Amino acid sequence: MPSPEPTPTRAFSSVLIVGAGMAGLSCAGALASVGHAVTLIDKARGPGGRMSTRRMETPLGQAAFDHGAQYFTARDPGFRQQVAEWAAAGVAAPWPVAGADAWVGTPGMNAVIKALASAHDVRWNTRAERIVRQDGGWLVHTDAGPLGPFDALVLAIPAEQALPFLSLHDFEMAGAALVARSQPCWTAMFTFAEPLPGGRDILRDCGAIGWAARNSAKPGRTGPEAWVVQGSPDWSEANLEGDAPDIAARLLAELAGALSADLPEPVTASAHRWRYAQSAALGRGALWNPALGLGACGDWLLAPRVECAWLSGQQLARAMAEAAASCPA
Repeated sequence: MPSPEPTPTRAFSSVLIVGAGMAGLSCAGALASVGHAVTLIDKARGPGGRMSTRRMETPLGQAAFDHGAQYFTARDPGFRQQVAEWAAAGVAAPWPVAGADAWVGTPGMNAVIKALASAHDVRWNTRAERIVRQDGGWLVHTDAGPLGPFDALVLAIPAEQALPFLSLHDFEMAGAALVARSQPCWTAMFTFAEPLPGGRDILRDCGAIGWAARNSAKPGRTGPEAWVVQGSPDWSEANLEGDAPDIAARLLAELAGALSADLPEPVTASAHRWRYAQSAALGRGALWNPALGLGACGDWLLAPRVECAWLSGQQLARAMAEAAASCPA
């Protein structure tokens, strides 16, 4: 590992978080609540990440698909309180068919990300390309130009994306990212003119299908009959470089087999490839180097659940706030 720089002589006053998903926004909220100025950047066009909701115009009206995370659980007391606030604000609702403690964003999974992002300076469509440690601060070169300097930098992105940045500055953090390999997932999205036979809203572990759900049956959803079908990790890995239309056709056939029925021709069909769908489970919580003012958070550092992404962001924020409080003014 490179020799650490001297411990800062003052608390950091500005933080840049790369990644405005659940982990990054959780960290931002906790830091902002104790007075730190936080900016976030994200390469996506808008809120969502792996909690994205895709909307599609069809001859039957607009259809919506939660094509990433399908639901989230709330077991930790702090996260349960957060979810209760989302429910009171109308952006989350329980989905009992998926489990006693299952919740979804309303009217789409990305609603909770939108709610969290609304409180912060988030710059969408901005991709971090290079990070530079300079004069005790951080400069971040993006495709929209340089940003900084910042007193502290947080990487709230998948391990595979964080690794190139970490490897230049902290070998221990880079080592954690190196072993945290994500599993991919192909997700197909279909709309139909009529409800599919069988009356089922959820399918789990049926051949090549890891998960399938009648998206239009989730709380707060409107629009035509819409299904999300996700390939299993092994199937998705084996077909990772496949052609999207072919993947959609194959997963439609798998859905027909799982329902033991001849399905009507879909009105629309598409597929999306998630290269980093299900994260690793390192059990580390979060990573923080106080000498450099460099941190990392995300579900890959804890366990592959939305709740764990939120917890990781909270843990990193606490570590950062404690480090800042221990520095002389």
